[in-house]
This record gives sequence, C-alpha cells and structure tokens, in this order.
Amino acid sequence: MDPVRLLRPVALVEATTFLALLVASVIKHSGDGATGVAILGPIHGVLFLAYVFLAFAAREPEGWSPLTTVLVLIGAVLPFGGYVVDATILRRRPATA
Repeated sequence: MDPVRLLRPVALVEATTFLALLVASVIKHSGDGATGVAILGPIHGVLFLAYVFLAFAAREPEGWSPLTTVLVLIGAVLPFGGYVVDATILRRRPATA
C-alpha cells in the first residue's frame, strides 16, 4: 500500500495521542494519578514508531528532499506537528488516478 496514504492518518492520530499524553502527564504530576500515562504511553509509542517508519518508507517514492524528510520527522516530536505536516506536506501531493 502507498506509504503516504497510510502516513496521513497515522500522523493525525499520533499527534492526537501526543497531545493527550501531554495532558495525562500534567494530570499525573499534579498528583491525580498515572493511569492515563500508563495507557497512552505505549499507544503513542507504537504510533510514533509507525510514523517514523512510514516517513522513511514514503521518502523515496515521494521524492522528498533531505530537508523535507527532516521536517516530516520533526513533526513527530512537536505538539501539533502531525497536523502541520499533514496540512503542509502530505496534502500537497498530486492526485493520482
């Protein structure tokens, strides 16, 4: 299957779980419990790894420059990064018949 077609939803879900994990971390450190981090941490970890794998898999077929590849990968480690990558890089691709 097309790596960019898979990367788009993974980027959005990964960004969402990252934000949820940040909220869960704040709740954990305010003393209200660590359950959210214990649940969201592994889920986000798997999605992060899938994002990175798919970014590298999409690099060559999409003809991304090294800079574009780095920007896509930076999107995985910044809050809202997956949303920005989807809106600015992944949606730019030409439509295929």
